[in-house]
Formats: sequence, structure tokens, C-alpha cells
Amino acid sequence: MRLPLTLAAATLLLPTIAHATDIKLTHATIYTSPDAPPLHDAAILIHDNRIVAVGPTASIPSPRNATTYDCTGLTITAGFWNSHVHFLPPQLLHAEQHTPAELNGMLQTMFTSWGFTTVFDIASPLANTNLIRKQVADGTLTGPRIFTTGEPFWAEVPIYAQQFIADNHISIPVTTTVPAAIARVDQQVHDGADAIKIFAGSIEDHKVVLLPADIAKAVVDEAHRNHRLVFSHPTTIKGVELSLDSGVDILAHVSDSEGPWSPALIQRMLSAHMSLIPTLTLFDVEAHRANLSPQSTQQLLDFVVDQLRTYSAAGGQILFGTDIGYIPQFDTTEEFTLMTRAGMTFPQILTSLTTAPAARFSASTHSGRIAPNYDADLVVLASDPATNITALSQVRYTLRAGKIIYAAPAK
Repeated sequence: MRLPLTLAAATLLLPTIAHATDIKLTHATIYTSPDAPPLHDAAILIHDNRIVAVGPTASIPSPRNATTYDCTGLTITAGFWNSHVHFLPPQLLHAEQHTPAELNGMLQTMFTSWGFTTVFDIASPLANTNLIRKQVADGTLTGPRIFTTGEPFWAEVPIYAQQFIADNHISIPVTTTVPAAIARVDQQVHDGADAIKIFAGSIEDHKVVLLPADIAKAVVDEAHRNHRLVFSHPTTIKGVELSLDSGVDILAHVSDSEGPWSPALIQRMLSAHMSLIPTLTLFDVEAHRANLSPQSTQQLLDFVVDQLRTYSAAGGQILFGTDIGYIPQFDTTEEFTLMTRAGMTFPQILTSLTTAPAARFSASTHSGRIAPNYDADLVVLASDPATNITALSQVRYTLRAGKIIYAAPAK
């Protein structure tokens, strides 16, 4: 059957689509990968959770029982990865106390309505994230694919997290010895952590406390022995240097103090194949929390945008991430706009959302592109982001594993 891809129709047909075997999306502009030119008037055929074919609409077969959607005027890309999120909002914490409807509502608000089909939780209670992702995996919840680091390693609990941790009855230890650090890494891996996170620098009252170098190195070495990548919250240039000295794989933020990154530091990061998650919107949010003046806020944003510009221009790998769950700004428009200000092109930004994280997290054989035998994780956008980067935030539909998990409400 052929159905118009209207907002109302997709919303009404969600239960039916969830059980469809074959889906065909037709007459779309399709970016199969960031480094390929777009296909126009193109189609994608999905069988179960995999892409079967992609190409000109007229060339793609229509199985007898396929559900077909006309995507005229819409743009399709591979599903987005958000490589820096937290499962910390009250609507997700203590998940056992919430109904599936409550959890689904927050998963949609935070993730699927912005096109995220895969997210990496980097510092939340491991048991709680495990519970949520188990329910996503078994179909109880409708959400993205979830990876997690579990609880972070830090020298002191950051001052901005202390009250939140106490109010929500969260326990995250301070690791003070190398044997304890190694044992905790092993335990978190055993309990399901897909990676490990350290706070190279923890913000305290009027100072930044660095994780002791021997503990940082022990955590990273043990994580690598367990075949796990390590994220780092650097805070300062000294935190970046500690991360490099320890062998960290991914910086969870740019740093916001101690001056610009020097050419020597950039070269060290490149030589270490270190990935960077900018989280530029975070600094705007924090500036408003601190009641900085508009001029000071702009100076801070210029500073962090320049760090991204410098590393991206040098060829460093950039992974898209927003820190949502810590910041309440779920709308991704500002992040895309700031990345553009840093000189990143649409293909580079799309890379940070798709092929770069798929490669970094060892999923590039099945994720990050639109190709036969790849995961049927897709984002349908209202317009072409090549002409307006904020179109990446204008999500009409999000599909994961061949099912529509988000449909924008009718206007």
C-alpha cells in the first residue's frame, strides 16, 4: 500500500509500523554518508531491522506487503549518535519507580525527538542506566540504543554535583588508591559498563582538583586491559595534559580556562588519536547560571568555539555531544549553530553525528551510514541541512532498527 508521509498519518500508524516487516521510504533526498553526494528522488527499503537497498526511487523494488511512505521534500540521513548524555533528570533516575509512559516521555523529550538513535551515557548510576536500556532492548520502552560508562572516577565530588547527589541518594565513591581504582574498573566492566570516565579535573570551591596521576593512569590502563575506551572531563588545560599522560581516548568537553590550546598540545592530542566532544552549548548554559553579562558570555563562547575550530581544522576527530541530562537544554539548534561558527561544514558535522562515533565505538561495519545490511537507524528531516544547518534539529521521524520510534506531532 502507498501512504502519504503526513505527521498525522505517521502518528496514528505507529502501532502498525512497529509490526511491519518491510518499509519503503520514497522520493527523498538521502545522504548515505557524509562524504558522498546526496541522492535525489531516492528511496530506502528496510526489511525487519536492516536496510536492504538504497538508490533512485524507480530502481528500488516494492515487496508485496511493504508499507510505503512518500518522503517528497524531506531529507534522510543515518541515525544520529549523541556521545555525551546523562540519565540524571528526575524522570529517569530511580527508573523502577516510574511507569513506562513516564520513562518513554523523557526518552522522547531528550533523545528520539532530536534524531538520536544511539546515545552514550557518560556518568550516571550504572544500575539505573542498565535498567532503562534493558527495557529498551526488550521493547518495554521506546528509545535509542544506549551505551554507558556508569559512575565516574574523581578526586573529589564536583561542587556543582554535591547537593544533587545527596538529594537523589546517589552513591559515587572517591577512589583514593591504585588497587581500589583497578578493582572498581573491573567491577564496573563486570556490571555492564561499555567504557569508563574520569574527571581529570573536578571543580571545587575556587579551585580545580586534579585526579592523582597514578590513579588516572591505573584507571585508564585497566580499562584498556578490559578493552574499554576512557572518557575524560578535563576542565582545564592541565586536565587535558593529565588525560594525555594517562592515555585517555576521548575528551568529554573542550576546556574553559588557562588560555587557548597551543600547537604543541594540539599535536599531542592528534598523535594520541584523541577524540573531542565539544558540548559548546554547555558553556552558554553555565554562563547564564552564573549570571554572567552578555559580553562575558560571548567572550566565553568565543573562547570555546576557538578551541573546537583549532582541533577540527587540525584534523582531530570530533564527536557530537550535548551533555543533556546535566543541562536542561535538549534543543540541539544552538550546538549546530556554534559548531558552524567554529568553521565546521555540514559534512563535518554530519560526520560527528554518524560515521565518526560509529568508527570510534567499533560499530562502523553496521552503523553510521545508509547502506545494504546496515542498521535501519534513520532520521527523516523536514528540510536539507546542507542549505541550513539547523535543519538537523527539525526532525520529522526517527527510526531505529526499522521501526519509527518518534513522529513529530501534527501542527
